[in-house]
Amino acid sequence: MSKKAKTSVSLKRFLVKYNAIAILVLLVAASAVLSDVFLTPQNIFNILRQNTPIFLISMGMLFVVLTGGIDLSVGSIAAVGGMMISVALVSWNWSTVIGLIISILLTLAAGVFLGSISGALVAYVRMAPFVVTLAMMTIARGFAYMITNGQPIRWPENTPGTQIMTAFGSEKLLGIPWPVLLGAVIFLICLLASRYTVFGRLVIASGSNESAVNLAGISAKRYKFSVYAISGLLSAMAGIVMTCRSGTGTPVSGSGYELDAIAACVIGGASLNGGKGKVGSTLIGVLILGLITNIMNLLSVPAYPQEIVKGVIIIGAVFVQSISDERQSI
Repeated sequence: MSKKAKTSVSLKRFLVKYNAIAILVLLVAASAVLSDVFLTPQNIFNILRQNTPIFLISMGMLFVVLTGGIDLSVGSIAAVGGMMISVALVSWNWSTVIGLIISILLTLAAGVFLGSISGALVAYVRMAPFVVTLAMMTIARGFAYMITNGQPIRWPENTPGTQIMTAFGSEKLLGIPWPVLLGAVIFLICLLASRYTVFGRLVIASGSNESAVNLAGISAKRYKFSVYAISGLLSAMAGIVMTCRSGTGTPVSGSGYELDAIAACVIGGASLNGGKGKVGSTLIGVLILGLITNIMNLLSVPAYPQEIVKGVIIIGAVFVQSISDERQSI
């Protein structure tokens, strides 16, 4: 084989293996050409800030997908999180600093509780993840509406708790928005957990070959249960971040986020069959979706065509992933 042919084959292999990175680079280049505003620091931080909730949800979704499951309830649990902390700060008047801490802990605990219900039904009752989380999606969304009869809750501006939370959603530390810093911390935790801990390795093993894990004397059910609890935790956290940015808790928040989270995982190369997926690649998937939305907003493209473009990119990512899987199996 000639040197030119070898180079062509190597390039094709690189593009197949790192297709998400290639898509991200192309999007950044195209966006920079199409808009003069795109590469400004303000716009870059806006992209990161706006997509932090999706990133948090996607991290939880990734761990679920690694076990071969799926969680359709994440958007609804995020709505519950936003409504719960709003009710605590406004209706229950827990607006002191101590009350704020308790409110956050209760909100996160509610996310863990809802996720744990799904996890228990999937892991121990052996119900289908799609059916269980679809039901939980409806239950959690209904609960979000019931908390305030479907009415949004606007935070007052003159209480310590709400001032801290709105500052978190709008202000910066060393030029970096607080939500982005939170996302960076969660990214590092998830990266370390997936690569360097027994938990992460067994989560991947449970999705790759559950029977082998059980034969080794390890209960795969425990890890399947855990990932849904983690997903619920991160979804509730995303709901808090969303509400901080707007200063208003709304029961419709988080609608469709489950699809964006699944898309981010798939674009990043995660397999819906389980056992394959990376934290860094999922972050790239989130950025790709965020860039698409951002550049189309800068170009004043209506919302509906944006969904079409997202769908096309998802199909393309799955297609390239299937080609990659076939070549690796040969």
